[in-house]
Amino acid sequence: MSEDDPDELSEVADAIADPVRREILTMLHHAPLTAGDIAARFSISRPAVSRHLRVLRESGLVRDEQIGRHRRYSLVRSRLGDLAAWLAVFDTGRLDWSRRLAALETEVHRTRRDRARSGPAHDPHTAHHPEEDTA
Repeated sequence: MSEDDPDELSEVADAIADPVRREILTMLHHAPLTAGDIAARFSISRPAVSRHLRVLRESGLVRDEQIGRHRRYSLVRSRLGDLAAWLAVFDTGRLDWSRRLAALETEVHRTRRDRARSGPAHDPHTAHHPEEDTA
């Protein structure tokens, strides 16, 4: 899949639009599972789970392998990469927070350095106030 091919991005986006299919992808993220193992984790019918698996397989998000009488499904992680890259363009919040936290860290270090250079007499938090000596 290429980021330049909107049809392939749409195909993957359509496939993950359904919450059951997203849950199946989450399960397969941990380990390959047979169709029966996947179906057993849902309250919907096995034919309904099979339809969801077919959509995921046709979109290229999962692959299946016949093992004896069972069909085992596994996640194709690379198919999510281009969609994730496209979505990352819009995820400026994480970048902004990283930048803001780095600026805050710089300011804290600068303030500590300035206080250390000027000594406690110039620190407004530790400065001596004559009105406090009235006791």
